[in-house]
Amino acid sequence: MITLEPLDVDEHGCRLHRWVTHPRSAFWMMQDATPAEVVADYRLVEEHPHHDAWLGRVDGEPAFLAETYDPVLAPEVGLADLPELRPGDLGMHVLVAPTDSPRRGFTRGVFGAVMAHCFADAAVERVVVEPDVRNERIAVLNEEAGFVVERVLDLPGKQAALSFCTRADWKAHR
Repeated sequence: MITLEPLDVDEHGCRLHRWVTHPRSAFWMMQDATPAEVVADYRLVEEHPHHDAWLGRVDGEPAFLAETYDPVLAPEVGLADLPELRPGDLGMHVLVAPTDSPRRGFTRGVFGAVMAHCFADAAVERVVVEPDVRNERIAVLNEEAGFVVERVLDLPGKQAALSFCTRADWKAHR
């Protein structure tokens, strides 16, 4: 069973630091962050009215981090002024915890649960992502879920594939 709950930074800060600084999490761009810096960054998310962090559990065990945000009202993400954005858009990030014992289909299952979480809100018409163009693994997952790359844009620290997945496209790809 896969569940999402609001991230408790005080309870999961150390775990989160291990996840985001792991070599497999390079695209999260926090490789050199200290535990205090990770906690401070996620405290800002926790306090932001339009940006949320979620701890994901699989069979009760912490297994992933997800973020959702209003791309217009969370300017720290870097998308606020894009002409492609429209009402009903919800931004999303997902990070599956690094593991030494990967399970086939695990990441796809987590990704699907995060997408279902996003579309559980009837007001959400599209999910927006902006992965680093070098992140081939997430590009495959995004395409499988129904995301379409709109264009490549420059964001701090990366060239990003601005991509959208409509509710209809997600349903068609499930």
